[in-house]
Amino acid sequence: MTELTSSHIIITDQVEEEIDGIKQRLYPSRIVPFYKDDFLIDDAKEVIREAYIAEEKVKYIILAAKLFNEASQNSLLKLLEEPPRNIEFIIITESKAALLPTVRSRMPLISKKSEKEALELDISLKKLDLATLFSFVKAHERTPKHEAKELIEALYHKAMDEQIMLDAKQLESFETAYKLIGLNARMNSVLSMLLMKFIRR
Repeated sequence: MTELTSSHIIITDQVEEEIDGIKQRLYPSRIVPFYKDDFLIDDAKEVIREAYIAEEKVKYIILAAKLFNEASQNSLLKLLEEPPRNIEFIIITESKAALLPTVRSRMPLISKKSEKEALELDISLKKLDLATLFSFVKAHERTPKHEAKELIEALYHKAMDEQIMLDAKQLESFETAYKLIGLNARMNSVLSMLLMKFIRR
């Protein structure tokens, strides 16, 4: 695959290695990396300041994180859509679920993730009972925050695969789950809230 030299998004399990690889591939171009566990609004402000420093040659600004705060992403939308002259952005994260659809729509996306990216869930939402629910919640209660949205996304795809016609309350529970994860809610509470909507009354 040809490596893009314009702005793009990379989804990979190996974030640090990817940054090192980009530095080698794009040498001697100027590269400014911003690598955080959680990319916050203050980090976005630093990126904006860096982007508006005039450059004679192309400068690559790398935004790499496991989590991208929603406010930080929104503050960067205009910059990503209309970058200053000679500025290219490379966003690197472990899951496309970490990025807002509005961010993903502005750049080409390259997935370098291993085949395990698609989570296979050993659960049937169509046949869900309380015992299975509690067992699933127990198994995933320690899921780290940067993987939690991916798990919620996988549950949504599971519902689609099982051809479940989601009602308004079920759809709302997926949206609520995303928001609660962003607010650092306990994973067992989030999963219980979501899955209870699939228990047959």
